[in-house]
Amino acid sequence: MLLLFFFIFGKPEVLHFRPNVFGEMMRVLTTPSEDVEDAINWFFSGVEPDISLHMRMLMNKSIRAAQAALNCIRKAKQNLGKSPRPRVVIVSDTPPLVKNITPNINKFAEVIHFDYELFKGNISDSRKGMHSLDFGMKDWGPAPGWIAFVDFFLASRAKYAGASADHRRVGTTYAQLIAALAAANNPGDKPTGSNFAFLSSFQGDLLREGLRFQIGWGHVWNRFAGPLAPLPPCPLGCHNQPNQCPFTQLLPPAWWDGLWQFPLPRDIKKLAEYGIQLSRFGTIDENYLDTFCSTRKVVVKTVPFLL
Repeated sequence: MLLLFFFIFGKPEVLHFRPNVFGEMMRVLTTPSEDVEDAINWFFSGVEPDISLHMRMLMNKSIRAAQAALNCIRKAKQNLGKSPRPRVVIVSDTPPLVKNITPNINKFAEVIHFDYELFKGNISDSRKGMHSLDFGMKDWGPAPGWIAFVDFFLASRAKYAGASADHRRVGTTYAQLIAALAAANNPGDKPTGSNFAFLSSFQGDLLREGLRFQIGWGHVWNRFAGPLAPLPPCPLGCHNQPNQCPFTQLLPPAWWDGLWQFPLPRDIKKLAEYGIQLSRFGTIDENYLDTFCSTRKVVVKTVPFLL
C-alpha cells in the first residue's frame, strides 16, 4: 500500500517517485486552502488527535445515538492500547450534542472541538455578513458552510481511528472520505496497509429498523440496508442489542462486486428497471438479465443498393 501511495502521490526526496496525473489531481482535492489550513493550525497548535468522531444528527438530540457513540469511542480506545488518555476530536452538525456528550467522553479521553466563534481569521472575517439558509440549517446545522471544510480536515488528522455515529445515517460519504484521508495520512509500516481503523456506531433503533431512511448508494452499509428477516427487521442480525460498533471497510464493495446482502425494496425496484432481478437475499437472475438485454438490443440491418 505504501509503494502504491508513493506511485500516485510521489516522494519528494526520491527523484523517480514523481506523482502521476491522478496523484496531482487528488492532491489538489485533498489539500486544504490557506485559510482552512490557518484554522487547522490555530486549532491543533502542533498536537493532533488520536480518534475522530463524526456525528451528523440533523439537529436531533438522540440519547441513544450518544450512548452508542460512547461505546464506539471506548472500543477505539481499547484497540489503541498506547495512549492512556487519547485525544478525541468531535465533528457534528448539532452543537448542543457536542456539549452534552463531552462530559461523558472526558471521563476516559480528552475532547477537542473546533469553535468557529473563537477563531479570528481571514475565512471567518470574509463571511460574517453571510447568513445560512433555513433549509441548510435543518440539514447541516447553524454553523457557516466553511466549517464543513475545516471539520473535514480536522477529523482526517486522527492518527488511529475514526467513528461515524449518526442519528439515522451511518457511514455517510462525508464520514467515508474522512476515514479514507486519515488512513492515507497514516499509511503504516505493515505490508497489510494502514493501521487506521474505521468504526460505525449503530444505535438500537437502526439495528431494529434498518437504514431505510439512508437514501443513496454511496454510504458504506448500503449492501446491508434492507431487512434480514420479516419480523423484526434487523439488517445486521443484531436482535435485542442496544447498540453495535463494527469495524468498517474503507472501500466497501458495490452491488456489482458480488451478492448484494439484504438490499432495500427501493433499490430492488430501481434495479428492476435495468433488467436486474434482485432477490431479498441479494441473488441475481442472470438468465433474465440476458433476455432483458437481448430484447432491448438495437439491431442494425444493412441493405445493399445496386447503383
